[in-house]
Amino acid sequence: MPKFAANLSMMYNEAPFLDRFALAHAAGFEAVEFLFPYAHEAEQIAERLRRHQLKLVLFNLPCGDWNGGDRGMACDPRRIEEFRAGVPLALEYAAELGVTQLHCMAGKTPGGLDPARARDTYLDNLRHAADLLQPAGIDLLIEPINHYDIPGYFLNHSKQALDIIDELARPNLFLQYDIYHMQRMEGELSNTIRANLHKIKHMQIADTPGRHEPGTGEINYRHLFAFIDAIGYDGWLGCEYVPAGDTNAGLGWREQLTSA
Repeated sequence: MPKFAANLSMMYNEAPFLDRFALAHAAGFEAVEFLFPYAHEAEQIAERLRRHQLKLVLFNLPCGDWNGGDRGMACDPRRIEEFRAGVPLALEYAAELGVTQLHCMAGKTPGGLDPARARDTYLDNLRHAADLLQPAGIDLLIEPINHYDIPGYFLNHSKQALDIIDELARPNLFLQYDIYHMQRMEGELSNTIRANLHKIKHMQIADTPGRHEPGTGEINYRHLFAFIDAIGYDGWLGCEYVPAGDTNAGLGWREQLTSA
């Protein structure tokens, strides 16, 4: 049976962030994820996790000014110091919140920058972050994101990410495989997941078009959920989708797409 984690940055936007933990628990979720914790004290979030018996499975390293359009900065040579200053902050939150995996957003390639230099900067920053996280038992994840939702994003394809993982050869560097993003960029979902399961530590789900609930678009999630179970994936599936309406009203997909 797949294990679903509610993404509290995307779901339950009917309520303030700290109230979403109770709503996820009430809806039967045992785990959650979100983009960033940094607007709140770590203890505030930890208390909500304890109170509602929820496991936090993932959040992102600091990415810059999200509201201003930043989507990470790891590939930007002008922001190396800013990126590296964010890693200890993420570690502090991870220790308080019991998280064992963090996602590093690559960021958009700065205009006019040689792509080779962007890649070199990205790899240097990943080495730095992975090496800082490893003694704490934390895995670093990288995620290809489609270039329709985030034009100019540096990391777009699964092979691109897998090549970087192989090149860096860090024991705690893995792939975060987002089914929605990879359907938009390349398809071939089942075969890619099967071939690279040993490098995938986390998956996320949404349908396309619209990035709404599984079952609302073109992706065959009934097949994928059974397939992922059959090949032995034991991680969480983060529900990183935009509810088409009220969050709870749209949760029927969990039973509909996983029942025999």
